[in-house]
Amino acid sequence: MIHSSKPVVLCFSGLDPSGGAGIVADVEAITSQGCTAAAIVTAATVQDSQDVMSFSPMPADLIVEQARAILEDMPVSAIKIGMVGSTDVAQAIHTVLRDYPSIKVIYDPVFSTEKDGALSTADLVDAVRAMLLPMTTILTPNLFEAHELAPGSDTPTAAAMSLLENECDYVLLTGTHGKTPDVQHALYSDHRELKRFHYERLPHKYHGSGCTLAASLAAMIALGYEPVNAVHQALDYTFNTLKHANRIGMGQHHPDRLYWANNDTRLKNGTRD
Repeated sequence: MIHSSKPVVLCFSGLDPSGGAGIVADVEAITSQGCTAAAIVTAATVQDSQDVMSFSPMPADLIVEQARAILEDMPVSAIKIGMVGSTDVAQAIHTVLRDYPSIKVIYDPVFSTEKDGALSTADLVDAVRAMLLPMTTILTPNLFEAHELAPGSDTPTAAAMSLLENECDYVLLTGTHGKTPDVQHALYSDHRELKRFHYERLPHKYHGSGCTLAASLAAMIALGYEPVNAVHQALDYTFNTLKHANRIGMGQHHPDRLYWANNDTRLKNGTRD
């Protein structure tokens, strides 16, 4: 059953001043699906389209206060978590989630950039495993993040199975970093692989693809889609944002999360003179 009004997605994410990833990506992706994004910044970062230079987590008490203000005022239908940054922030988010157990949580575990630019403190992985994974409905790690959260796992499937044992309902293991000719994303639940999704491997590197996927997935869940269909819809949308991506700076391409509203698309649809 799809909502007739605009659902609200509460986001916990870092601020990327380049606009490629983080809370800006979340807001764009969620808005693109017809939902309202309520945004809480977990950390301020210094980064561009190439790499992260530094970051500073937000005060944990401020994060809790912001989240409670939204949750007590607006009907939040889903929660999206991206960059956490520190154990204190993980504890703050845990405190909030514990009081709202009925809201579905989509978590994209961000610990570093592809170039190993740090986006977390050294002790965060253990804190995430203990405090956030048990409250996660759908986890969306890439291959590196999955193995980091499931140390000792020798295959992607073993990592996914281990993560399910941490009480996540679903694990969507993204395949962008895989070595397959096409990109293969695998959805796991109930101790098995439910479905594998295949997409063309595009030629560029992209800044914010994981944020785009998790945020759009949270919006689909908020809209009332069941998880397998929500994953499929979010993957299709994300793939299109990458096909329309732009190289704005000197580094990676930025997904165009409003690709459907650009002039060429609107002209083709006959919506402008």
